Formats: sequence, C-alpha cells, structure tokens
Amino acid sequence: MGKENKKQEFQAEVQQLLDIVINSLYTDKEIFIRELVSNAADALEKLKHTELTGNKISDPDLELKIVIDTDEENKTITITDHGIGMTEDELIENLGTIAHSGSKKFVKSISESEQKETNLIGQFGVGFYSAFMVSDHVSVSTKSWKEKASSHKWESDGKTGYEITNTENQERGTCIIIKLLDEHEEFSKEQKVKEVLESYSSFVPYPIILNGERVNNIEALWMKSKSEISDEDYNEFYKFAAKAFDEPRYRLHFSADAPLMINSLLFVPNENPEKLGFGQTDPGVALYCNKVLIDGQPKGLLPDWLRFLKGVIDSEDLPLNISRETMQDSALIRKLNRLITKRFIKLLDRESSSNNDEYTTFYDQFRNFIKEGVITDTDHRQDLSKLLRFESSMIDEGKLTSLDDYLTRMKESQDKIYFQISSDRESIESAPYLEAFKARGIEVLFLYEAIDEYLVGNLPSYEEKELVSIDRADLELEQIENNKKGLDDPSMLSLCEWMKETLGEKVAKVKSSTRLINSPAAALIPGGTMSPQMKQMMKQMNPDFSGSENVEIELNPNHELIQKLESSREDQPELAKMIAEQITDNALLSAGLLDKSKGMVDRVHNIMLKSLS
Repeated sequence: MGKENKKQEFQAEVQQLLDIVINSLYTDKEIFIRELVSNAADALEKLKHTELTGNKISDPDLELKIVIDTDEENKTITITDHGIGMTEDELIENLGTIAHSGSKKFVKSISESEQKETNLIGQFGVGFYSAFMVSDHVSVSTKSWKEKASSHKWESDGKTGYEITNTENQERGTCIIIKLLDEHEEFSKEQKVKEVLESYSSFVPYPIILNGERVNNIEALWMKSKSEISDEDYNEFYKFAAKAFDEPRYRLHFSADAPLMINSLLFVPNENPEKLGFGQTDPGVALYCNKVLIDGQPKGLLPDWLRFLKGVIDSEDLPLNISRETMQDSALIRKLNRLITKRFIKLLDRESSSNNDEYTTFYDQFRNFIKEGVITDTDHRQDLSKLLRFESSMIDEGKLTSLDDYLTRMKESQDKIYFQISSDRESIESAPYLEAFKARGIEVLFLYEAIDEYLVGNLPSYEEKELVSIDRADLELEQIENNKKGLDDPSMLSLCEWMKETLGEKVAKVKSSTRLINSPAAALIPGGTMSPQMKQMMKQMNPDFSGSENVEIELNPNHELIQKLESSREDQPELAKMIAEQITDNALLSAGLLDKSKGMVDRVHNIMLKSLS
C-alpha cells in the first residue's frame, strides 16, 4: 500500500520553477492546455509502444483518446487520458522533483536570463507546471499500466507542497482536474477551449474529445503526399511538433523506399534557441516506426550539429523494440543518419542558391551549427563547407561570401585561400598583416568567432586549395615593385641581428620583411603553431602560459622608423634599444600577443622624455 495523506514539500528547483511560471513566464495563459494535451498524447504513445513491444497492460480495452471536460459552474477544466499512467514513486519523481537535466537547465537559464517571456517551456519537459498559471489547486489521479497497480491522487496548490493519497476505482491513465482562478474562468468555457485546441492540437495523433465531441483530425502528415498538404497544414504541424508559435523557416518533406523505407518531415525553426542563452538544445526530431513512436528525442538518430531540426522520421524497417542503447549501434540508424543528413545539406545548398537573402537570414541564426558540422562531421565536411559564409576584404562590411565565390575571384597564380581570425573587421584592417594582400590584390576572408579557430583547424583545404592564415611567418608572396628606397640587405641583416640580441628570448627571430607596405613591423606566427587567438584562450585558461616564445618579428626596410632606428644604434644606443623594444611591443599588441603592458607604458614615457631632451 502507498503512503496515505502524506504532505510533502517540493524539491527546491520545482518551487523555483513554479514561482517563475506563476509570476512571470507567460502572457498567453492558454499555453497550459497545449502542454497538458501534449503530455497526454505522450502518455498514450508510451502505452502504445509498451504494448506493441510485448508487455501485458492493464485495462487493455480502454480506448486511446484524450477527453476534456469543462464545467463553467464549478470553474474547472478536466483533462483525462488512458495512457501509461504513473505509480506512486513516479508521481513523486515526475511532479515533486525535477529529475531531468533539461528541466534543471531550463530553471537555471530562465532564472539567469533577463528575458522572462519565452515560449520554450514545453521543450524542456516542464509543461505540467503551466497549469498553476491559471489555478491554485490541481489534482492528478493516476493508475499505472502495470497489472495489479494501485491508484493514487496527487494534489497541490503550487505553493505549500503536495499531498498524495490512495484512491480506488481509477482507470488506467491520468486525470487532471484544474480548479481555475476567477480571473481565468474563461478556460471553463467550451468555446474558448475549442479555439485553443484547434490552434495548437490539430495534429495530436489521438482523438481529442471535448465535452463529448471530437475536435481534432488524426493525421500522420509525414505519410501523406506533398500534393495533398497545404502550407497552412505544414505550418500547423510544425507548431505541434516543435511546440512553437512561429512558422518554420525551411521544411524538408521526402519519402524513399531504398535503401530504407522512410517518410520524413523536418523543419528549421525561425530562431535558434541556443542564441537566447538556454544552453545546448536536445534533439528535436522524433523517431517513428509505421506511425508508432519509438523515441521522442532520440540521440544518435541525426548528427549532433542537426539538433536544431524539428519534426518526424518514420521508417518501417526499424524494429519496434529497438532500445536507446541498441540504437547507438544500429546499422539501420546509421543509414538513416547519412541519408537524411545528405538530403538536408542538399536542401540548404539549393536554398542558398535560389534565395541568398533568405539563406543569409538563416545563416545568421544557425551558422554555428553549420560550423560545428564542419568541425565534427567528417562524412559531410566538404559538402557542409559549401554552406559557410564569411565577410572578406573584397566585399562591403556586413555582406557575406562563400568559399566557392572566393575561388571565382582568385588570381591565376594564387594557390591558397587566405583568412584572418580576429574579434572584428576593424581589428583586421588596422593590423599590419592585411596590407601585403591588399597591395597584391589578394582577397582575405574575415573570421570573427571563437569557433572559427577550430573550424579552420579542421578544414585544412577546400577544393584542393589550402586555407592559410595571413599572420603566418612562412608565407611566400609574389614580389611587387616598391619605389621607396629602403635599407640595403647588409644593413638590414645587421639591424635584425642587433635587435634579436637586444630582445633576447622575447621573440624567436627577427628578419627583414618583403610583405610589409606601410607598417614598420609585424609579429608573425610560424606555420603549424598556435594562432594569436588560440594563445589568448590558453592564457585565459592558464595565467602562467606565455604567448610569445615562438613569435617572429619582421621589419619593414622601407619604413622611415626602421631606417632611423638603424642610424641611431651607435649615436643613441639607449634610445635605440627602447625604440626597438617599443616597436616589438607594438607589433605584439597588434597581434593580440602582448602579455603585460605596464613595461610598455613606462617605456613610452621614457622615450617621450628623451625626445624632449
């Protein structure tokens, strides 16, 4: 027997969640109906799957449906399903604690975020608590699918905890009775509830009976022909499948009978929830076998970088009893993965060609998923690379170009794709590295995000053209005419040797530059070593990490400052040494490699003092 009339407190996270939901989360209170109907549909799906995989269930003749009753006189709305039900322990786990990491993540994210208004609650598995937006008393009567299971009632006001009691004569499934607050009594009216159900629950795959009348059409939309489906039908199904309120940006509806029997309907949302600060989202594509739900959020069905997709994949070839564990090792799942990923990449490639503006809007929201795919998905890396977009030195700020477009603008003699990683365009254009490429008419791609470091690290080439950073020390660029009269080779050699001796271990090498045009010096990274951005990240993780041991300094023999530095070495050795150190620190600062700036500031003061003397 279970515990009788025992009052229990909510887990701290549940109480925190309830406070958020009740006080500040929604303006559209009607969302609670959608969430509870969705939960009821999930319970029916779980029961159906449990029975089809060989388990004996209680009350097998009960119809799989969702029944909703409204009572205006008593101001209640009741939602009943004959689904999988709950044991007493499951009642405590599901309604008294937050057992799922996604739910905890939701509470943490929404607590820390300034954006209290969100439509994402259903995606985090905490939709039941939305009932307390409109009520200060909710009761849940339930009986598990297991034979000889006892039935229980859970009651709560959403504030002081909950109470569980034993009950009798409960049918299998769950019955939720919501006593509405006076200001929300509209949800006890049949017409209002019918409007909500028609808006959000048209595609629930079980009959929804409102006060004795069915209000939804059961349609596995993904099994129908495209010609039979309107845009409005697609959009409504997306809203149901994604628990969303907007319309999808892209959709992919296709069927195949080889190498697998597949019916699939996938959507790209308008917005990326990860950009809103909710952390990494869970997979959003449900897996079905001949219209029977196998897993609502299967991990491994698609590559992790496609976790933003919403929708359904249905394959008759899958065994109904496939488990989450065997799914990871299933050859059928791997085939599904490859086939659908390839189809989706083709869709994006086609859309990027046919409507570049729309694709640019998509890319602004979801570019980090594409980049993540290039980094992690070796099977599709080259195809995904076609979808990348960057700013560049040859197009206006804010405009984007593809790698294919870059190839069409390459000089005949050019055999590399050049890029630079920095925080913004201004930093790249003000640093000394770009001037050599501008002078030679060579395009450079601009990369601004932390993930780009890993992107180029995993994409060494594209269409057999090596990707090369312009701050590398070993670059060989074609010679160009320069009318300026610079220091001759022996003088430069002598200056570089003196400067290396002066700087000591601060830099690895000092040499004359053939690339610099307007800048006196540049700090360069030898090929194959860490970029400045990676060194910065290492420095943040380990304060003792030094960022300049392997740096090479190139001097511009045509720059007046370098020429005057050479002539002052013997006449003003103390000043020359300070200037050499200052030129180096300026170059390191421009490259983002200067470890400490205090010595640099003091030196500037001394240089100014000497110049005034």
